Amino acid sequence: MIKVGILGAAGYTGGELIRLLLNHPEAEIVFANSESNAGNPVSDVHEGLIGDTNLKFTDEMPFDKVDVVFFCFGHGKSEHFLQEHTIPANVKIIDLAQDFRIKGDHDYVYGLPEINKKEIAMAQHVANPGCFATAIQLALLPAAYLNILKEDVAVNAITGSTGAGQKPGSTTHFSWRVDNLSIYKPFTHQHIAEIRQSLTQIQGYLDASIDFIPYRGNFARGIFCTVVIKTKAPIEDIIEAYKDFYREAVFTHYCDKSIDLKQVVNTNKALVHVDGFEGKVLVTSCIDNLLKGAVGQAVQNMNIMFGIAETAGLRLKASGF
Repeated sequence: MIKVGILGAAGYTGGELIRLLLNHPEAEIVFANSESNAGNPVSDVHEGLIGDTNLKFTDEMPFDKVDVVFFCFGHGKSEHFLQEHTIPANVKIIDLAQDFRIKGDHDYVYGLPEINKKEIAMAQHVANPGCFATAIQLALLPAAYLNILKEDVAVNAITGSTGAGQKPGSTTHFSWRVDNLSIYKPFTHQHIAEIRQSLTQIQGYLDASIDFIPYRGNFARGIFCTVVIKTKAPIEDIIEAYKDFYREAVFTHYCDKSIDLKQVVNTNKALVHVDGFEGKVLVTSCIDNLLKGAVGQAVQNMNIMFGIAETAGLRLKASGF
């Protein structure tokens, strides 16, 4: 059994991770750390787990008893944590924050299995991709492989309220979010940098801009993304390239028909569809922001790192009805 420790276990990602690992056939949770909830049952905070576990939060961090630790911190906290704490060299780390996603003076592998599976399998430390970044990259990577990202790319993506985290805020309050729609961080979202990094990795260069407009949606979970690519390449060739690119992918699937959000919510799947118009290609993609966009992908990365079935603990049914 893979012995697991979780830091920041009281938030949305922590709760989803616990839910997955409780049902994982080859993993065991050793500790779920939350200083503010220490001693309280996990199911007091994550009430969807009532009857599933007697696990309690702890303020302890027995790193010598685990094989892997998940960082479920807010952005910017992982690097600070590692400056103040020592984790044994033999313990693997999967960081769900953005601290180590961009290549630099660290050994973290960018954890997008569709392009980095071999590197993830050999990694000691993995930086889990962002939620928007995952959906947008999966929409664009085959196009990068075809070398057709030569003009500015228009991206619109809408996310559920869980993407903002568990701590209440003015834009997550029910009375504000319901029957409402808004944009935030247009053209400046922090995930653009990691998107560009992966597209450059595949295409070899990326001179075009990624013009990304994020939307807040009136629903709890999921991301629905549309991308417009300008190209004169034959649509038949593009569609075939998308199918080939994801033919061996375990959780990312090309669909011949138009896709919708309910096909992926509560799963680790990503769905991608391509339509051709005169001189333009419309790519749609969708994921669950908490699963393929966060902890589902993190567990997928854990499975790869430990050499077990990539799908272990991740055979989940979509909430299509």
